[in-house]
Amino acid sequence: MATAEGNKLWGGRFVGNTDPVMEKFNASIAYDQRMWDADIKGSKAYVKALQKAGLVTQSEMEQIVTGLDKVFDEWSKGEFKIKPGDEDIHTANERRLKEFIGDPAGKLHTGRSRNDQVATDMRLWLRDAVTTLKELALQLISTMVERAAAEIEILCPGYTHMQRAQPIRWSHWILSYATALSRDVERLEDIKKRVNVLPLGSGAIAGNPFNIDRELLRQELKFDSISINSMDATGQRDFVAEFLFWGSMCLTHLSKMAEDLILYSTKEFSFITLTDAYSTGSSLMPQKKNADSLELIRSKAGRVFGRCAGFLMTLKGLPSSYNKDLQEDKEAMFDTYDTVQAVLQVATGVISTLKVNQPVMEGALSPDMLATDLAYHLVRKGMPFREAHGCAGKAVYIAESKNIHLSQLTVEDLQTVSPLFDKDVSWDYTKSVEQYSAPGGTARSSVTAQIEHFRTWLQAQKQKP
Repeated sequence: MATAEGNKLWGGRFVGNTDPVMEKFNASIAYDQRMWDADIKGSKAYVKALQKAGLVTQSEMEQIVTGLDKVFDEWSKGEFKIKPGDEDIHTANERRLKEFIGDPAGKLHTGRSRNDQVATDMRLWLRDAVTTLKELALQLISTMVERAAAEIEILCPGYTHMQRAQPIRWSHWILSYATALSRDVERLEDIKKRVNVLPLGSGAIAGNPFNIDRELLRQELKFDSISINSMDATGQRDFVAEFLFWGSMCLTHLSKMAEDLILYSTKEFSFITLTDAYSTGSSLMPQKKNADSLELIRSKAGRVFGRCAGFLMTLKGLPSSYNKDLQEDKEAMFDTYDTVQAVLQVATGVISTLKVNQPVMEGALSPDMLATDLAYHLVRKGMPFREAHGCAGKAVYIAESKNIHLSQLTVEDLQTVSPLFDKDVSWDYTKSVEQYSAPGGTARSSVTAQIEHFRTWLQAQKQKP
């Protein structure tokens, strides 16, 4: 008799015991147990659909719901005991349900496969995870915006190719990353639309033969829509891959920000100082104060990139419908969530507490950074920009030849390059920054307009369901 594996959801056809190494290799309970809440929610909705279809009685449905509530209570109190043979969260919950209510528990899985069950659990879990990550990202953006507003007067060098380029406001630098993160928030919202599709009722591959009301399931579980193809619903993990890519993109932005701040915190720059709460010391050199919070943010990006690339490699060779290879989806999804969640919180702490050394920042401004303004001076006199650019370059060359700052050139020096130069040439960093206004805006630079834009945008985000 095929009884040795009979307690498994799939055991009836098998004779003898699974190799213990294979048992461990096959099991996912060690990590998918964190979907216990989603699994119970899905089962409670499904038993209501079974009752409506006449597959369980009202009494059996009530027993199953009551039993599932007891399972929920154990998990929520940390009292649930995982036992040998609990292959995954679905097996564990159903096993415990049967211990509570007996035979009626065996009817819960009628017409349902672990294929559509796990896809449903993952979507429920990820839907909540997306909401949490969005809230954390919005908190970070809000922190950036308010810091930008408070420090709008601070000027600093802007860099391209890691070379001093033009003077900017420190706030402009902060808001450049707020802008990138706002795109991440919008992408996350877009992902949620594709996550929030109900696969339950798809069975293993061919659908469900018991006239299960999928609209009832959709309403019970608050999904936006219902999957239309059962093979696709159980066998695709596009929503996981998309989430992994989102995590990679978000951490790309935060890694870049971390790299900037690591440089700015060095003695060579000394633009900023991290608080002790987000720094560590050296085990050998007592004077060291290391920006480990930022270095870890930078490193976590690589970790998430690896999860994304690895999972895509798993997906690309699979045939249609469900394959056990897809068990790799959950660890990648959970790890990416945990990593991004931690990074967003640490980044918020860093941004909210770092100290800016305004005199050093502004002391790093140099007149050569106004060479573009010199060209614009000529453009305003009617000279074509390409010609003006060349004239400004010649002025830079003259200053370098004389071993003086660009601003130390006299009007007479400048007029040897072009007679259009006059005493109106400005070497004022604040005026330089102010000339760049937002579209349709006026002076005080585009930073004020950006701050107001983000405050309005953040308010709108908070009002979304």
